[in-house]
This record gives sequence, C-alpha cells and structure tokens, in this order.
Amino acid sequence: MNATYDVVVVGGGAAGLGAALTLARARRSVLVVDAGSPRNAPAGHVHNYLGREGTPPSELVAIGRAEVAAYGGEIVSGEVSAVARRDDDGFDVELGDDRSVVARRLLVATGLVDELPDVPGVAERWGNDVLHCPYCHGWEVRDQAIGVLATGPLAVHQAQLFRQWSANVTLLLNTAPTPEVDELAQLTARGIKIVEGEVAAVEVVDDHIAGIRLRSGALVECDAVVVQTRMTARAGVFESLGVKPTEMEMNGQVVATYIAADSNGATEVPGVWVAGNVADPRAQVIGAAAAGTNAAASINADLVADDARRAVAAVHGSS
Repeated sequence: MNATYDVVVVGGGAAGLGAALTLARARRSVLVVDAGSPRNAPAGHVHNYLGREGTPPSELVAIGRAEVAAYGGEIVSGEVSAVARRDDDGFDVELGDDRSVVARRLLVATGLVDELPDVPGVAERWGNDVLHCPYCHGWEVRDQAIGVLATGPLAVHQAQLFRQWSANVTLLLNTAPTPEVDELAQLTARGIKIVEGEVAAVEVVDDHIAGIRLRSGALVECDAVVVQTRMTARAGVFESLGVKPTEMEMNGQVVATYIAADSNGATEVPGVWVAGNVADPRAQVIGAAAAGTNAAASINADLVADDARRAVAAVHGSS
C-alpha cells in the first residue's frame, strides 16, 4: 500500500469498483477499501445487468476486482474506522487494522443495509423466496403464488407491480389499514386478493416457503413473499466530516436514508463524493456501477483543476 492516493474509494461493490476502474484508467492512484458485505450477497444472481445477466454477485465482484487491478488500482479487504480532514484539504483515512493512508479525494460507495421486518421466517429466506424488488426477482417468480406482506407504505404499490409477473397475487394487510376505496377498486379489478389479519410467520417447509401463517392459525399458501425493508445508508463513519444521511419518507413513514448529492455524486462536503445505494436506495446493480463511473469522472475533473492550480503555484513560486 502507498501512503497517499489521489482517491480512496470506500466500498467494493458495483459502484466502488466502477469508479475505481474509471479512475485507474485515468492514471489516478486509487485504493478501494472493501468490507466484503454487499447488499446483494444473499441473492443468487444479478439481473438487468446488460452483458452480465444472471451472473452471481460474487463472480461480478471478482471480475471487477481483476479489471481494477489490471490498470494498477489497489484493493484491500477491511473497513474504514475513522476519517479526518487534513490542513491541505485531503483526508486521513484510518483502516480497521491500524493502518492509515492519505486521500486527496474520497468516494463513499458503502451501500445500504436492508432492515427486515421482524417476522419469523423472513430473514431465513431473504434473497431467495422472500423478495422486495420485482425488477430484480419478478421473472424468477413469474406465474407463482405471490404473497405481498404489508410491512410499510408501499404494500399496495408492490402488489400492483408484482401483478405484472403473476395473476396469483395476494395482499396480506397484517397490521396495515384497509386500502383506500380507489385502491381497493384497482386491486379488485386486477384480481389481487386481499387478506386481513395479523401475520405470525412465514412458514418454511423443506427449504422452501409453504405460505404465510396468520395469528388466527390460517395458512395463506404462496410460493414467494414480498416485503418492504427499511433501507439505511452505511455512512456513520463519515459523519465526522459532515456527511450526514437524509431521510426519505413515503406516506409519512421513513422508508430509507441516503446521502444527498448532485447529479455527479458530489456532496456538500468538499472533496467527498457518493455513488450507488448509499446515495440512491432504488439503484439496481447496473445503475450503481454507472453512478460510480459518473462520480469518478467528476472526481478526476476536480483533481485536474487542482493539479493545474498546484502547477501554477509551483511555477510562480520558483520564478
């Protein structure tokens, strides 16, 4: 490891590796610090990624790492434990193993954590047949019996979306209120069944979902379960720099937190960019990779301007 890098990228998923590849090809010294806990680790395959459709997440990361390394980028496994601003406007970056490096610029691509509803069986089947995104998993559960478990304000919307992939969709209200009159009319018109009653558990038999058990004892049979998670940005270590999460609300409920940035990923904190799910909870893998590439170009342009200022200062200082 070097002592100083043009850019330290925190996070080694699609966004971080996409950025690192662009920066390394721009002949920037770049270090990727990867904690190895990607959001999509429970999933078997990556979808909607043009040219890589169906690739296992770990394989996509391995390919990306090899590409970054081929252009001179460095990757270390570990976590960033602390970050501090330097007098020269760079950053001291401390790693969890007591090593430290200096970065001229930072890219935060740490992703988010899906906080699952506290329903027995959900965590065990998460990423397999407990799902949240129809674009990520809808094709895999097409024409199956899908139960949409109301765990947030998007339940009706999720039921309507998954109806595109299956005619057998059931909305389980759980503790949610009865949908509005116009929502009920739309659900009924599209053949989406509605079940009232609090949910006790997602029942699993022989390594697959058998259905959703209500507290009444009734079992609503289904092959897949859709839930809404609370998506929380992984950015706590950067709050010391002023990089703080913003809450995303829907129907008066907080459904996610994210780090606000401009269209290039630049935050309000000078020298700090963000990309991927930490900045956009809705981004799929290909979108996260694209955001990383976009942020990298912005960072490089900023560094070029800084290089030019330093060059002028050096010339004037020596004359």
